[in-house]
Amino acid sequence: MRVLIVSQYFWPENFRINAIVASLVDRGIEVEVLTGKPNYPEGVIAPGYRAFGLHREQWKGALLHRVPLFPRGRDSRLGLLLNYLSFVFFGLFCGTWMVRKGKYDVIFAYGLSPIFLAIPALFIGWLKGSKVIVWVQDLWPESLSATGYVRNARVLHAVKWVVRWIYRHTDLLLVQSHAFEAPVAALAPGKPVAYYPNSVDGTFAEPPSPDVLLPVVPALDEGFAVVFAGNVGAGQAVEVMVETASLLKDVPQIRFVVFGQGSRWDWMHEQVQSRALTNLHLPGRFPVNTMPGLMQKAGALLVTLADEPIFAMTVPNKVQAYMAAGRPILACLNGEGARLVGEAQAGLSVPAQDAKALAAAVLRLYQMPSEDRARLGANGRRYFKAHFDHDKLVDELMAHLRATSKTGEDAV
Repeated sequence: MRVLIVSQYFWPENFRINAIVASLVDRGIEVEVLTGKPNYPEGVIAPGYRAFGLHREQWKGALLHRVPLFPRGRDSRLGLLLNYLSFVFFGLFCGTWMVRKGKYDVIFAYGLSPIFLAIPALFIGWLKGSKVIVWVQDLWPESLSATGYVRNARVLHAVKWVVRWIYRHTDLLLVQSHAFEAPVAALAPGKPVAYYPNSVDGTFAEPPSPDVLLPVVPALDEGFAVVFAGNVGAGQAVEVMVETASLLKDVPQIRFVVFGQGSRWDWMHEQVQSRALTNLHLPGRFPVNTMPGLMQKAGALLVTLADEPIFAMTVPNKVQAYMAAGRPILACLNGEGARLVGEAQAGLSVPAQDAKALAAAVLRLYQMPSEDRARLGANGRRYFKAHFDHDKLVDELMAHLRATSKTGEDAV
């Protein structure tokens, strides 16, 4: 089977699609990837690449086609808009030329924001007579309004029209949350919609490798560390972490450690300084291969989302990573993500953006007997292996690819 994956984000950027591509290649699938120049999350083009010009390279057996891309910049709405639009534009014109000789049984679009990245996938699919699958990771236009990037009703209506067009021209829509099924189906009547959740690399569920040198993070090795890992942005409502740390600053054994960066990292750093929050630590980003070991040192793992209806339907990918890591989870969010943590009996959930409730939950975990905390972590890991195991989900994806491909059962 020959598959073209279209994703604005790809290695060395750290996204789920990387592990999926590697596993598909290992299973004998011929994979090509149409992507942009890496610039996430720093907002500048990664060393070894340049924004303009076409670039091809091999990665773990997959052929990568990189089109020009405007870097997103740091906390710049204009930069982000140009970043989004440039991938659509260059994907349509340069990307189509770069894959002109390719023949594909199916095209798979990794639908992180913006969903517009599916447009080049649909155009290439139309040219080549290939079926197209879109894996919807975020609901648009709801995500735009929830994060505050766009509030204008006319603009949101126009975006919704484009999203409806994308969905209606897709052969299969995969959704990362059960709560996405109804809103996606409403914009794509008659189109098949299937639940296909995220996972993480299996190393998150294994003891740290002795070959991986973990960075020294003193705040993680002393006291009770509450760890947040991932994007530090508007959607994560990081204000609740600052407020919770402020409420608990008189409990010196409790420390908050934030691994990651994003548009709100500078603001958090300013708050740490202005409020003298010695219990809130921002060590930044570290290589992805160190994250399983760092997470497994935590007393608890924290996931937060803003109090918006769209985020109540979303399952942040860090929920799966936290379950795999086998540490108790503190879920400060609403809806589907909180439901999963509760169903797995993997930790404690409190309403989104409720700092007082989160502080109480942190204290409850801190005061809990260690064997009870260990039980919560074990429950999460058991749930991960039953529902989100990487290999199991890759097998499911291959079944979707085969069933949807233009050659159907004849594709091998």
